[in-house]
Amino acid sequence: MNYYIAPRFLEKIAVFITKNYLNIPGIRVPLILGVHGRKGEGKSFQCDLVFEKMGIEITHISGGELESPDAGDPSRLLRLRYRETAELIRVRGKMCAIMINDLDAGAGRFDEGTQYTVNTQLVNATLMNIADNPTNVQLPGSYDETPLHRVPIIVTGNDFSTLYAPLIRDGRMEKFYWQPDRSDKVGIVAGIYSDDGLSSREIEQLVDTFSNQSVDFFSALRSRIYDEQIRDFIFKIGIEQVSRRVVNSADRPPEFSKPKFNLSRLIEMGNLMVKEQQQVQSSQLVKEYNRALDGNRYFREYTPPAPPEKPKSSQPETVTSPFGNGAESAKNPVKNYSPTQTPLPVWQSGNRFVNESIQLPQASSGVVNSVESYELPVHNNRHNEVISTQIGLQTLEQVRNLIAQGYHIGIEHVDKRRFRTNSWKSCGQSIVGESEAITALEVNLSEYQNEYLRIFGIEPRTKRRVMETIIHRPE
Repeated sequence: MNYYIAPRFLEKIAVFITKNYLNIPGIRVPLILGVHGRKGEGKSFQCDLVFEKMGIEITHISGGELESPDAGDPSRLLRLRYRETAELIRVRGKMCAIMINDLDAGAGRFDEGTQYTVNTQLVNATLMNIADNPTNVQLPGSYDETPLHRVPIIVTGNDFSTLYAPLIRDGRMEKFYWQPDRSDKVGIVAGIYSDDGLSSREIEQLVDTFSNQSVDFFSALRSRIYDEQIRDFIFKIGIEQVSRRVVNSADRPPEFSKPKFNLSRLIEMGNLMVKEQQQVQSSQLVKEYNRALDGNRYFREYTPPAPPEKPKSSQPETVTSPFGNGAESAKNPVKNYSPTQTPLPVWQSGNRFVNESIQLPQASSGVVNSVESYELPVHNNRHNEVISTQIGLQTLEQVRNLIAQGYHIGIEHVDKRRFRTNSWKSCGQSIVGESEAITALEVNLSEYQNEYLRIFGIEPRTKRRVMETIIHRPE
């Protein structure tokens, strides 16, 4: 099978890697190349084809390796792989590079529900340090003065806006957005079906029929053509004998003849695959199963409902008393109070309990005297106040200050052993209200009596942590 390499993709990867191996005076070359774009467009596969064509040896790192139960392991892994690759360049005398797949999945921040651990911070700091000093990368606890060979790093991902902003600045990372155009997609699909006897016109018609699909759709479509032969094989030998025949058999592995790849059959199977995609998108079963997520205060800011619109009138509205003195109540009408300002989040609202012209019903018929109006102000940092006997006054005051400044609140715990390595664990989602914070603190203080407990603020927009404080120690 002759796979197609997009010329634009080949040129970008080749120029970047070659430039990192050249010593050009007065030129600072970024060490990292970030290839990003839609899912399934062949970013990783095209990179592998370029590496094979150029004869480059690759050290692979998965985005899933950028997290660990032990703090510092992922950053140590990055440094170790970098030094090993630099040693390969010195020993073998050929181009080598490091490729990190799905960097945004391992080190990105998608929303406030994404746990931000110390490993994420260390991975970002390590990559920035390597990009700034590519010839001086040391392992923890040791120091080697011998300069290392520069090793280019290629990372892939779908959304680099979730990464730490200083990491992706132009001096450290060169960005390349990969979205194949029609000619690239036709060339890639033609390479996938190169041995199947489809003409170039049929390839173009297939691509135009499913123009909104990614490249991997056409590769999956080709494998679906074999389903009929596999189904016939299963029913021929019996479904009970499939495992013994395929996995543990002295006979030769089953062989299948090449099916006929005609355009009409491919379009038919493609339409079935598209319908399955639409079923996933239209079902939205998560809303039915996880109704708690819809309107959960941890996932969105609370906004009180807007008051119903009423016709403006210069005269105050009168309310008839249920005690039979409606005639007299007209002389002392009750004024309806309704806020006119735009509703704000709880921590920003200047709520006031207002009592105006409160009528006191009397058993005897007579004039109902009204009580003079008064206002009871409620300060922002005293909103929804709850008094707790388990939480110290200093902790309560810090919670109120964080909420008053518009921060969300997070809670973390750690046992004595992991406290030395600073491996904290989250106690749940971020909290936006004082009463919820105090309730959560009481629950966690009871549950983690023999562990350390700390609270911190979370800036809602940037997800930045502020004011970390340990509020409970096991001793």
